[in-house]
Amino acid sequence: MEDETLTDINGKPITLDCLDHTSFCREFTVSSPKVSIAKVMVYTCSVWLLAYTVFYFTQNTAVLTSAIFITLVGMMFHIHLVKVDHESLLVIDSVGIQVSSSYASGRETTSFIEMSKIKDVVINEAIYMHQIIYYLCILLKDTSDPSDSVSDVVPLFQSSKPRLNCLVKIYRSCQEILTKC
Repeated sequence: MEDETLTDINGKPITLDCLDHTSFCREFTVSSPKVSIAKVMVYTCSVWLLAYTVFYFTQNTAVLTSAIFITLVGMMFHIHLVKVDHESLLVIDSVGIQVSSSYASGRETTSFIEMSKIKDVVINEAIYMHQIIYYLCILLKDTSDPSDSVSDVVPLFQSSKPRLNCLVKIYRSCQEILTKC
């Protein structure tokens, strides 16, 4: 891919890596910046200073214990369930599409959609807060309906939320592979 600065919908930098395994198999990985130690320190110090201030006036040690417990549980929750380091999309001609997410804690989630269930991959738009954003999604066929209608929409790159310029690159490359089936 070209050397272009890519950002998410909030203006934070992201990276897009495209890996051609074969002519009919391509993998796209969108990576977000790692967890900032400075941010973690600022949040932790803020909570602990607030807790110490409350402790100073109340002399209740449960306040300090609660603050430590809340910050530790909050950090573990954020790293294990919220902070996604990178999301991957693996497109394999006539086989299917695999979607993976890797979290900051090392946990990974993966799902696979068979090509027979896929109607198309499209760029859709949505209203988010006070702006219109674009997202890449997979349209799934309704197998019970003979008119070949859409039964479900599977959004991709939900955590990294890349801007349109990044999505267009992925979309065009996916369409190259999907039109071969």
